[in-house]
Order: sequence, then structure tokens, then C-alpha cells
Amino acid sequence: MSDFYIWHFAQKRHESYQPLHYKYKFGLFVYNCVPLHKFFKTMAEYLTTDKKKVTVPHIKKMKFSGDKISMLTSYDFTTASIIDAAGVDMILVGDSASNVMAGNVDTLPITVDEMIYHARSVVRAARHALVVCDMPFGSYQVSREDAMRNAVRIMKGTGVDALKLEGGIEIIDTVKSLVAAGIPVCGHLGLTPQSVNKFGGYGLRAKTEAEADKLVSDAEALDTAGCFAVVLEKVPAILAEKITGKLSCATIGIGAGNRTDGQVLVYSDMLGMNRGFCPKFLRRYADLYKIMTEAVGRYVADVKSSDFPNSEESY
Repeated sequence: MSDFYIWHFAQKRHESYQPLHYKYKFGLFVYNCVPLHKFFKTMAEYLTTDKKKVTVPHIKKMKFSGDKISMLTSYDFTTASIIDAAGVDMILVGDSASNVMAGNVDTLPITVDEMIYHARSVVRAARHALVVCDMPFGSYQVSREDAMRNAVRIMKGTGVDALKLEGGIEIIDTVKSLVAAGIPVCGHLGLTPQSVNKFGGYGLRAKTEAEADKLVSDAEALDTAGCFAVVLEKVPAILAEKITGKLSCATIGIGAGNRTDGQVLVYSDMLGMNRGFCPKFLRRYADLYKIMTEAVGRYVADVKSSDFPNSEESY
């Protein structure tokens, strides 16, 4: 391993960069290079050292080993590169791109073509994480045949690892067909945003005994149909725990307590890129809204004052 060298852009934990080094290797001067094993030791705190691709069987093993599954959304190459490097297990190319990237009020307007565009960009960045793409509203509800055509189109056009569909018993035949065709499927129950008009909003689901019973039945049906995972969104924690104990497939919670097999959040929400969306289940890990607006403000000020670019930044 010590014979192999790679670029080292690592920053020390606190202030200064690593000292500059040059090494003549393979006929080239390599800047700031270090042995591969030392690079990984330096980067361990914020860059995954396990570059093996996460697969569907791996997710199933994590379920049974009790290893919690981390999942975040992403819709573009740059963001996905950062999220993947940080070690997340799964990346969801969600139809929430309709809200986050296009500014729509719900997920309904986004199309198959648009999902393919976003998913293809994410796949190019994901060297580690398993990538799941949402099938958008209208792409699988018309008929099983229509769903199969759209699913194959998304898989061929993007290279994603799996697809996600919202719904329970109503879509079981479609799920079975996709699984039989070799397409891994992740289910989605509870608050299903594509049904927002039916629900009349984004409130907590399964509050009544009847709806809770149906949720359990739907989850078991999706599990039996061959789903490798099921997202449980905005349902009581005790119900999510009960369902998790019943299923052989993994459960991924969002607003469903911490007893599911994993968690998912929209990356722009957990990074604090907006100020308007603050549900109870959201934990903000950064305040990028503040950081970005302050940085842009400084840039504007520097341009206005002719401070940028200075002589060292000019050719």
C-alpha cells in the first residue's frame, strides 16, 4: 500500500494545512502526496474509509445486524459528492426535488424526464452510497404496464440502484412486477406527499386505529412483495417500532421515532439552507443559510469596493 500515492488536500483538524511536499513518482512531480494508508487515517473524521459500494443485500444485512442506516436526499452532482464522501449509506433522489430545486409547492409537477436528469447527476457522484430514485406522480399509478415502462426507462437512463414508490396494497401488483424484473423497490407509507390533496395537508398519519391497522397491513404486504426497504413518514413512533419488528425488510423513518432501522432527511433542511420549514422531527446540523448569505454579502461588498480581485488574484 505504501507504494501508492494520491493527492492530499487534507486540512488539519484546526487551523493550518499540511506542509507542502513534492515527490517524483511515475515520471511526475506529485504535490502534497502521502501514502494511501496515511491519507485515510488523516481524513477518517470526515471522509468515509469504506469505499465499497453499498448494495441492496448490504442494506438487508444492516437490518439484521442492528447497524443503523443513514439516508439523505440529493439532486445534483456537487452535493451528492459531498454527501457520499461523508459516508451516508443511501442517497435518495426524491421527488422533493420539485420543491427544493424547482420551487413548486408540492411534489406533483415533477416529471420522469426531470427525475432522470437529477438521478443521473447523483449517480455520477455516488461511489459509496446506494442510490434510490423516486418514481414521480403519474408514472406508476395508471397501470402496471405503464409503471414497468417508466421504471425500466429510469433504471436504464440513470444507473440508480433502486426505485421508490408510494402506496401500499393498491400498488402491490406493480411492486411484484418490478421486483420480478430485477428492479429493487423501496416502499413509502404514512404521509405520502404524492397524496397530499387526498390527505388535505402534511399532518401526522395513522392517528386512528383503522388507519394504523391499514398501515401495518400495507407494510407487511410490501415486505412480502419483495421490497428491500420501506420509508415510514410522519407516523407515531410506537407504530413505527411495531412495524419495524414485523418486517424482514429495513424501515427508514422520517418523523417516525428512532426505533426504525434507519433515518432519512432532506439535505437542505438538515443543513439549514432555508428558514421556513421547521417540523418537529427536523434536526438542523448547520446554518448554511447564514453562512451563505454572509459569504455572498462579503463578495458583493468586495466587488463594489474594487477589493476583489486584488493583485494576487489577477493574471
